[in-house]
Amino acid sequence: MQEIHGGDIYRNEADLDFSVNINPLLMPEEVKAALYGAVAHCHEYPDIRAEKLKKTVADRFFVPKEHLLFGNGASEIFMGIMHALRPERVILPVPSFYGYEYAAKAVESEILYFPLREENMFLPGEDLLGMLTEDTDLLFLANPNNPTGRLVDRRYLKRLLDICRNKNIYVVLDECFAPFCKGDVSLISETEKYPHLLLVQAFTKMYAIPGVRLGYLLSSNTALLQKVQKQLPEWNLSVFAQEAGIACANQPGYDEKTVEYVKREREFLTAGLQNMGIRVFPGEANFLMIYSEKPLYELLRERGILIRDCGNFRGLSKGYYRIAVKERKDNEALLKEIGECIA
Repeated sequence: MQEIHGGDIYRNEADLDFSVNINPLLMPEEVKAALYGAVAHCHEYPDIRAEKLKKTVADRFFVPKEHLLFGNGASEIFMGIMHALRPERVILPVPSFYGYEYAAKAVESEILYFPLREENMFLPGEDLLGMLTEDTDLLFLANPNNPTGRLVDRRYLKRLLDICRNKNIYVVLDECFAPFCKGDVSLISETEKYPHLLLVQAFTKMYAIPGVRLGYLLSSNTALLQKVQKQLPEWNLSVFAQEAGIACANQPGYDEKTVEYVKREREFLTAGLQNMGIRVFPGEANFLMIYSEKPLYELLRERGILIRDCGNFRGLSKGYYRIAVKERKDNEALLKEIGECIA
């Protein structure tokens, strides 16, 4: 069975893993120290309300702590939302992260797939807005999108949210890769205005802690947050997740440093790939989607390098691949190996 997620190093021997998109600067030392420190608290139950984590994140983003709900990764949040709302009809732009479809199928929602077309650079337009009818219950949207890396214009997003508010459609906006983008990308400041907006972020990608599992939901709809909370297990956040999250939220300068580094390395990778005749789709995140007639996934795996074969994404086919932006020496190694594969 072909993997539906990157990062499967357990069934693939790999010296370099470009299939999973985490910060190339890796985990901050303060976060690592917090994880070590959490060992001393393993004999205690974690705070079932995660009060300290909640206050720290609320202070970081200038939002009321009552508007936050934490989960064992963004995936648990998606599942909690779907079980709380039980939407009958869900719109899902494709290609996009498989976790949305997985959560919608878990509650047997009818899924309407909206194609993000290559000729439109994989961006939604007026046709998506026209698809938002009164019998739609929920829309999933990622910004920037995975695997395309495309960022939706802020004005378009607000138009979409206005329509959804008027038609009583919930919008689950996945911003897990937004911290890697330059400029004012996140809609955190808009959650007060749009109570039907369910904004999801995670510490996984920016702080390189996918093994810790920590995501959060931000919404001004406190009644809905309580409904979602009831769908999650008690003590769903370990002492490791809570301590790591507190340390992450206290690293504001790390984000800015990362954005500049990722931009530089993304441009380096783009130029190198284009020089080899590989089509590179423009993106704003810490990964790139590319197209090649060569079977790059298989060829690179033989050389101990994993990339994400996007052939099993709805809306894509064989030949599309996603590669993470990593540190310079790893990016150079990837370009060298791809060059030899093509040659």
